[in-house]
Amino acid sequence: MKTGYTIKLLIGTLVFFTILFISAGRIDYWQGLIYVIIGLIMFLLNHTVLRIDSELLNERSKPGEGTKKWDKTILGLSFLITISMYITAGLDSGRYHWSPDFHWSIYLLGIILTILGQLLFLIAQKQNKFFSSTVRIQTDRGHIVCESGLYKMVRHPAYLGSIIQSLGFPLLFGSLWSIIPISISIILLITRTNLEDKTLKKELKGYPEYSNKTRYKIIPYIW
Repeated sequence: MKTGYTIKLLIGTLVFFTILFISAGRIDYWQGLIYVIIGLIMFLLNHTVLRIDSELLNERSKPGEGTKKWDKTILGLSFLITISMYITAGLDSGRYHWSPDFHWSIYLLGIILTILGQLLFLIAQKQNKFFSSTVRIQTDRGHIVCESGLYKMVRHPAYLGSIIQSLGFPLLFGSLWSIIPISISIILLITRTNLEDKTLKKELKGYPEYSNKTRYKIIPYIW
């Protein structure tokens, strides 16, 4: 993989982990340690069996021109909300224990949802060679519709993965208060999905036909 992109991705991940543990105020924070382990496993998968090709890697590390202005706004807000998620979870379950202790099965469910969601995201990224980090029509790369793999089930499987892992986050950390930023994050994701889908229907050849065949945006048989 492109070394610069890998280093950037790793540094970004470590920054989020650092924010989490500083908020928790301690290193022996088992929810945080489990979350880090999951993150490192996914990082390894992203660079081995679920590795993307060099062309897509270049696109994801530095998207070309044409990114929608509204997408830049949503991505900026999502970044801030993500930081608040880690701070809230760390302060709650790691330092002040505002939320009551959960049953072990709830923590386990959170771990499973987190793993499943992140794995779905990586698989969707692997299956779609036009999986850019921003919303843009990639005319410079011969953009076509991806209709195989997970994209046969829903039009935006990566967003499904993001929602699943978001639902697992407060359960894994045992933090009721983190539900607040998580809810905002999901609302932003749904908003982005709607805007992206409208853009693709309008600007990407073959997407209207694809959307008629694959009816659901994120959740099979629901939406």
